[in-house]
Amino acid sequence: MPKGHVYILECADGSYYTGSTIDIEKRIAEHNDGKGANHTKKRLPVVLKYIEEFQRIDDAFYREKQIQGWSRAKKEALINKQHKELKNLAECKNDSHYKLWLRLRSATEKRLRPATKNQSIKKYKSNGKLLITGEYVVLDGAKSLAIPTKYGQSLKVEEDNSNTLSWKSYDEKGNVWFEKSFTLDNGEIFKTFENDNDISSRLRQIIDAAQRLNPDFLKNEKGYKVSTHLEFNKSWGLGTSSTLINNIAQWADVNAYQLLEKTFGGSGYDIACAQHNTPITFQLDKNNQPLVTSIDFNPSFKDQLYFVYLNQKQNSRDGIKAYKSLNKVSNAVINDINAITEETIKTTSLAAFESLLTEHENIIGKLLNQDPVKSKLFRDFNGCIKSLGAWGGDFVLATSPTNPKDYFKSKGLDIVIPYSTMTLTQ
Repeated sequence: MPKGHVYILECADGSYYTGSTIDIEKRIAEHNDGKGANHTKKRLPVVLKYIEEFQRIDDAFYREKQIQGWSRAKKEALINKQHKELKNLAECKNDSHYKLWLRLRSATEKRLRPATKNQSIKKYKSNGKLLITGEYVVLDGAKSLAIPTKYGQSLKVEEDNSNTLSWKSYDEKGNVWFEKSFTLDNGEIFKTFENDNDISSRLRQIIDAAQRLNPDFLKNEKGYKVSTHLEFNKSWGLGTSSTLINNIAQWADVNAYQLLEKTFGGSGYDIACAQHNTPITFQLDKNNQPLVTSIDFNPSFKDQLYFVYLNQKQNSRDGIKAYKSLNKVSNAVINDINAITEETIKTTSLAAFESLLTEHENIIGKLLNQDPVKSKLFRDFNGCIKSLGAWGGDFVLATSPTNPKDYFKSKGLDIVIPYSTMTLTQ
């Protein structure tokens, strides 16, 4: 009998779905392709939050049915590995049921226990990012509000003796979107195949920069099997590059901000989001060093906030280049944005929040000589709309008393994600 997996997915509306399968990557891809259960196909995209492995698929199926009967609170205790809370949260306090779960968990943990150093398997995870205030002017020292996303990217490294760096990148559906192998000679990377491309060239640049920051990186005469796994569509602009930079920086034991500076550039707010699990304020000091503060930003009106994807990827490097060419930001603009950021964090009123976002849009629009996105594309929308990050693509933030998916669908925009589903706020 084949091995089985039990998994819990978080759907786009925040609900959980529990299932079992013999092929976890294939099954998650099916869910995100709309070929899974009726519950998930109506609530895409989905994110894997929890997984268990069993030696037999029938054990996995039994475990699936057990978890399906649990309350949301108990499922979240399981996801967060709060095993002591499971019995307290159980609707049925039957000891035999709980002991059966302990037996299954014990057997599972023996198979899934994290690798020791001798096994030479390392795993890293970084969060995606959303810049709520301070786009562009964050480069000139403005204080910005940024929020990490539940969607991120992981990196897994397995050492071997191949003298080769084998790299595979998987998208949110479990499909390989990049694959390359390089030969290693005392840590120096050589192409295994002649046909190089922009992605492999960029990857080599990042690793080369990491080695300049840490000359001992990759110098142990070994080989490496590396895989990355995205939890969001790479065209969404949530930080495919910044999460990769932060993961590689952890692997190479180097400063992620310095690695970003030597590769993609930018203010570094995306690195700060990658490293934090709560909303933050981000600001560059006079020496261009990041000042990052975790904050309590959990607005009472969060159920009226939505992120809408504009169906086009905006190149942040191009946006930064265009902004710097203007060379006209003033201290008055910086001070205005600082004040808006502070008030945005403190406000308890949706109306005040909308007023602040509108004021912010007008300031940045005047600075860039561009019309704000609402006046350009959504004049008839009954609510506020604000650009996030580089103007012209990726996500916008919309306010609405009810889910505005029908309105945006009429505009050809199908991806509308509620605030609580997208953001890390704990």
